[in-house]
Order: sequence, then structure tokens, then C-alpha cells
Amino acid sequence: MGTVMLGTEVAKAMKERLIQRTEAMKERGTEPKLAILRVGARPDDLSYERGAKKRMELTGIGCQVTELSEDVSQRELEEALEALNRDPSVHGILVFRPLPGHLDEEPLKSIIDPVKDVDCMSPVNIAKVFSGDDSGYAPCTPEAVMEMLDHYGIDPKGKKVTVIGRSMVVGKPLAMLLLKRHATVTICHTRTEDSDQDTCRAADILIAAAGKAKMVTAPMAGEGAVVVDVGINMDPEGNLCGDVDFEAVEPGASFISPVPRGVGSVTTSVLAQHVVRAAESLSGQSRV
Repeated sequence: MGTVMLGTEVAKAMKERLIQRTEAMKERGTEPKLAILRVGARPDDLSYERGAKKRMELTGIGCQVTELSEDVSQRELEEALEALNRDPSVHGILVFRPLPGHLDEEPLKSIIDPVKDVDCMSPVNIAKVFSGDDSGYAPCTPEAVMEMLDHYGIDPKGKKVTVIGRSMVVGKPLAMLLLKRHATVTICHTRTEDSDQDTCRAADILIAAAGKAKMVTAPMAGEGAVVVDVGINMDPEGNLCGDVDFEAVEPGASFISPVPRGVGSVTTSVLAQHVVRAAESLSGQSRV
């Protein structure tokens, strides 16, 4: 039976480090602040917002929310984002996506200040992730996976890693972060003919980020593999579950992350970490 990698433990360790950095900044006159820009009131947005606000409070980071009505115009949305860019008290900006259908996300990617873009919306930060430039901000979920591996002492260097999923939100940027750490990375997706067998089973580290409930079964995970579940789904009974069939895969895994209480628990801590980095950069303070 494998070791269960709990995101709550990772977040706890990150919290202590972040508190030290925020306290040092406040002593020098800077209070890190996150600004959330939300259109409408989708339940999943509100749920993430509550978690983000709680994490910011626990780590000494300010948090403000700009809520726009569901029928906001494109221009009004862009003006709200531009105002946050100009606000010197704001160090990080998080735009909740997807936006309502009448709004175009593409212009926002060019408008957001890359220095304040703490969830990799800007093409500048995306390019930095793909070029291996650490000065940018990777999306929070892929970085949360890396934080979890590091916390549990799992070094991807030289390991065969299979990532299931090729989205720009998780799969592709995660592959780049792993490559930078000298892993040998294979990406599987819906068109990969043997993704349910050879490629996945050969992996030392198997990361599921496809968004399909319990798609990773025991035959897909090799004996002793590290299995990281990034998926968030609902099973037929209405229970929250991941992309991995946890009960079936756990006995053969060396390490495995659950859903819930896994990677998702770390993403808001990574967000807080990005806000602190941005505040340090914008205020000219060196990292503690």
C-alpha cells in the first residue's frame, strides 16, 4: 500500500515559509495584496474565491474582489483590469475563467500586467514557462504538482514521467516544468492509441490531468509508480473524485495523491506564493 500524499501537509509547510516572507515585507512597508476579478457568481468561482481568500488571510496577504455583473460589456471588463494594473497597492491579479459567452478572453491576456499575472494568463508568462525562464509565473496547478513531489522527496530527474492531458492549463505547462527538472516526459491524450496500457504502465511517475472520472485503473499504473491525480470530477453517485480510481490503484503505488485533499489543496498556496513573489519584485525587495 502506497504513501498517500496529502495536499494539506504540503500547504502547511508552504504556509510557514510564506508567513516569514510576508512579515519581512510588512516590516519594510509593503503589504502583499491579491486582486480577484470575477464576472458573475458561478458556484465554482465562489468556492475557489472562498478558498483563496482564506489562504491569503492565513499567510498575511491582503485580498480584494472586484465583482462585475454577468452582463458586463467587454470594454467595462477591460477597464476594470486596466485599473488593477495601475493600482500600486495590488501586486497580483487573478481573473476567473471561463468568462460568460459574450465576452472575449483573448484581449485580456495582452492587457494584464505580466508582473502581476499570478496564474499565467499573459503570453509573456506562458513563453517564460516554455523557455524555462523562472522569472515568470507558471499556472498554479502544475506548480502545485511540483510542490507536492518536492515535499514528499520525489525527484523527477532521470525518471520516466507520463502526463495524461495536454491542456494549456495543466498538461503542457506541467510537462515543461518536469523537463526543466530533467525528467523524460511523455504526454498522452485522447488520440494516444495505447495510453491505457504501455505508455502509462512504463512510467515511474504517472500524472492524470484529463478531466475524466476514474479513467486511470490499476492496469495502467506500474508496480511502485508515483501516481498524482489532478482531476476534479463527480462520480455517478454525485461524489467528488479524481481521474484515478484511487481504491484500485493505491495498493500498487509507492505514492498516490487523493481527490479531494490532494493537489487541489496546494493550488491556493502556490497562488499566495506567486503574490508574494510579485510583491517582492514590484517593491524592489529581495526574497527572504
